[in-house]
Amino acid sequence: MEKNLRTHYWIMLIPALIWLVMFQIAPMFGIVMAFQDFNPGAGFLHSEFVGLENFRYMLELSDVRSVLWNTLVIAFGKIVGNLFVPLVFALLLNELRKKYLVKFIQTSVYLPHFLSWVILSGIMLQIFGINGPVNHVLAFLGLEPVQLFQRADLFRGFIIGSDVWKNFGFNSIIYLAALTGIDHTLYEAAEMDGAGRWRKMWHVTLPGIRTTIALLAILSLGGILDAGFDQVYNMYNPLVYSTGDIIDTYVYRSGLQELDFSMGTAVGLLKSVVSFILITTGYWLAKKLVGYRIF
Repeated sequence: MEKNLRTHYWIMLIPALIWLVMFQIAPMFGIVMAFQDFNPGAGFLHSEFVGLENFRYMLELSDVRSVLWNTLVIAFGKIVGNLFVPLVFALLLNELRKKYLVKFIQTSVYLPHFLSWVILSGIMLQIFGINGPVNHVLAFLGLEPVQLFQRADLFRGFIIGSDVWKNFGFNSIIYLAALTGIDHTLYEAAEMDGAGRWRKMWHVTLPGIRTTIALLAILSLGGILDAGFDQVYNMYNPLVYSTGDIIDTYVYRSGLQELDFSMGTAVGLLKSVVSFILITTGYWLAKKLVGYRIF
């Protein structure tokens, strides 16, 4: 019986394994373009091999250095925001006593997570655009309109803030689940000692979920170079390239729009290698510090 069940599991995995091989493993052969002066007409096998020349040239470009810095700033801002804003929200929501209000708030803040950036970016372009309601309110108050999508100095903050707004409700689920595991007798003991609501939160609630907080912080290291292609691509424009262009959008423009396949592949490969190192480091730290392991 157990052997048949295991066989059924493997049969169920066949479609996923086929998808993995076709779309994740087989395309990795294209990495060879990073070490070639790739010519689409000659193909992989007959393009000139140039070794590390693409990487050397890449590191000399000021654009690439700017792109790497933008990626790090935006990704780090998203990591910090998506760690602490959901935590604060979960703590505040946990203090509410009216369950119907909790359910209403949860449903309201979860909804943006399930909308794609194609939809949300269109909504935000309408709301924060030069003719949007936000600028109409500013004009009514006698203030100058803000050209948010044309101001490079404001674009990073807008990208980070909108991503946190979209995901903080959904990300708080992990914290809310961790809060249910705290022993309620600890709250009763703290209350008998005269602790108020905020003191109980500080001395009971936060220590009770500190392992979860540490785990999420450590595992988020792997996303330090993932600033969100979908979001940035749907919102940015040439006026904000100096602060909004990230690795993924640069690879897209360089590889597909400018047809510089070798350079685009080299940048993408560099990101993948660094991300792999960071993910491995993150899981190693998670195992050492909080006892988390995949296998």
